[in-house]
Amino acid sequence: MIGIGAFGRQHTSARAPRVSTCRSISVSILIVAAHPDDEIIGMGVFLSQVRRASVIVHVTDGAPRTGGDAHAAGCETWREYAALRHREFERALAFARISPAATLSLRCPDQQAAWRIADHAKCLAELLDRVPRPIVFTHPYEGGHPDHDATAAAVHAAACLSRRRPKLFEFAAYHAGAGGMECERFLGDIGEIPFTAERPLTAEESRWKRGVLNQFESQKRVLAQFPLAREPLRLAPQYDFSRPPHSGRLYYEHFDWGPDGREWCALARGAFARLGASCVC
Repeated sequence: MIGIGAFGRQHTSARAPRVSTCRSISVSILIVAAHPDDEIIGMGVFLSQVRRASVIVHVTDGAPRTGGDAHAAGCETWREYAALRHREFERALAFARISPAATLSLRCPDQQAAWRIADHAKCLAELLDRVPRPIVFTHPYEGGHPDHDATAAAVHAAACLSRRRPKLFEFAAYHAGAGGMECERFLGDIGEIPFTAERPLTAEESRWKRGVLNQFESQKRVLAQFPLAREPLRLAPQYDFSRPPHSGRLYYEHFDWGPDGREWCALARGAFARLGASCVC
């Protein structure tokens, strides 16, 4: 388990991103994203308009250990790639003039979050217990990326473990659609959601957001797929993490991104069992 104390260490070398301290956070909004850039994709315009202090938590360091992504970005090692991704994240915040109270990283390897759901849930629960009246924004459970789904599972489990009982909201990412990747909208057929905000972005907001995302130079090919037409947010529904989010092939099963859907659900069941929590939450 990674304790809260780990967040207080400063990292200035290329080996790991710098992580800000959160020993005395007095904020209400937490954004828990799987990778550096997910929070901008999902709610960048919203974040630029938030006036209350927020904390951005990245579950992974954005660097797969296989090395292919690192080499494609011109990095010799995954450590260099992780540091690059964090620098791009900091540039994006500066460009967007978003000033969170803290940015934290659990430093999980990219594509391995499904194996650490229980540890991440405990760590996030500790963090939630230090935040007054927390409101959390995170990924939906939709089969788009195993790290996205593992982050959603860890956040929902942390909410059950925390004494604070936070309100959970979601930003859209991507999932399997009829024509391939479907993004900037939530997966359908999940039941009645009491709150969903579907305001489309204006042309000016869309151009601004593209400028922010352009700061993630190593991710340009992926980020070019997002039309930046809307930023839907909603109250998080109840999920059953022991079952796939939808029938048929999950989006991430088209790629070598770690577990397939069956293995992911088995890992989630094991994690919730270790936490003594229900997979339905």
